[in-house]
Amino acid sequence: MTYFRLTCVATAAVLLVACGGSDGPQRGDLVDAPATLATLTAAQIDAATAGSGLQAISGKAKCDVKVVGLNYSTVGARAGEQTNSSGVMLVPAGSCTGAAALVAYAKGTDVQKTRTLANPQDSETFLLAAMYAAQGYAVVATDYLGFAKSTYGYHPYLHADSEATTVLDSVRAARTAASSVGANLSGKVMFTGYSQGGHASMAAQRAAERDYGTEFNVVAGAHLAGPYNLSGSLRVPDAIAGVQFFVPYLVTSWQKVYGTVYTGVKTAFKTPYSDYIESLLPNPTLNYTTLVTTGKLPGGPGVTPNQARDLVFQPEFLAAAQAGGSNPLFVAAQKNDLLGWNPKARVLLCGGAGDPTVPPAIHQRAMKADFDSRGLSNVASVDVDALVQATYGPGGKAPTDPASAAFATYYGNYHGTYEPPFCHAQARAVFDAVK
Repeated sequence: MTYFRLTCVATAAVLLVACGGSDGPQRGDLVDAPATLATLTAAQIDAATAGSGLQAISGKAKCDVKVVGLNYSTVGARAGEQTNSSGVMLVPAGSCTGAAALVAYAKGTDVQKTRTLANPQDSETFLLAAMYAAQGYAVVATDYLGFAKSTYGYHPYLHADSEATTVLDSVRAARTAASSVGANLSGKVMFTGYSQGGHASMAAQRAAERDYGTEFNVVAGAHLAGPYNLSGSLRVPDAIAGVQFFVPYLVTSWQKVYGTVYTGVKTAFKTPYSDYIESLLPNPTLNYTTLVTTGKLPGGPGVTPNQARDLVFQPEFLAAAQAGGSNPLFVAAQKNDLLGWNPKARVLLCGGAGDPTVPPAIHQRAMKADFDSRGLSNVASVDVDALVQATYGPGGKAPTDPASAAFATYYGNYHGTYEPPFCHAQARAVFDAVK
């Protein structure tokens, strides 16, 4: 079964922050009229979920789903930057006419600059349609800054504050578009996201509750397989699966945001990667596979995560970050950690213990322990590894021979393909209880 590979207050000062300033477009304003791209009927959704095996997790569709493209105003990663982001709104239609809660979704790490979720054929968009919109939820999902129709010059990858503003402004855009696309919104808002999106959705929930409590009626957040403990992850000696994509992306992004992560690109990256790494991601033409097959990044059969890391990075650069303290990369990671906040609404953390890309031992467990340390009773944590193993593991177990093809397939697909539907099902169960 393959599902997919892997958004104003009174005083003038706050008005500038909350709404984008008194001149020009306001945050969440629509840049273009919302475009209805397609309507997926309940029968079409059921045929696709039955064929893929997803229906056992999603259930049968209750609603048709209207797919609407959005292009909206938002702000950049630095103060004073006005820009835009695109995305998709999924509207329950057909027999579903009641008031719908709005699920604000943040997507997983994307390396293709041109990709938009406003595409009825996109597998991640379809997963959202099947899991949420076809069950009566309205959904809005951002493409993020620097993707698709966004004119922003780069993507601020795993930058918590700009992730939050982009997601919150997608909610504003969805509310603005609702009447013209036939959406009947109840006013309740839920935040969810997967992988990078788990980091983004948690940052958005934190910002919504902290800064805009009277604007957003946040009733729940479900943050799925997200890297919440970024500074802690820098101190782990072994590299994650996908290190050659995710860590250069993060390092060059934070350099663009803060300007302090490295003094020169060659102090952080080895040649030939240092020659082009700052403009490589997101890429206008290459995807995860072709980034490797064209030699732009290392990888492929026989290349371990540690080997890929050591081919790309200068060892002294990573060793300094691993030491922590006042190291600029470590300090940037601390700025984007999500530890230390107190959610008001119900929160779910979900992941699979076997995830080799965003290991729950580093992120999910640390996040839950942080919440527990302050006695919070509204946070639950779920491990879906048993479900992944029962569905995909040979004989109900994860393969253990690192040299085997089964091992490579299992762990290569775990984070991007196997884990997400099970966590989305857990998220929907939480949302169903508060919608």
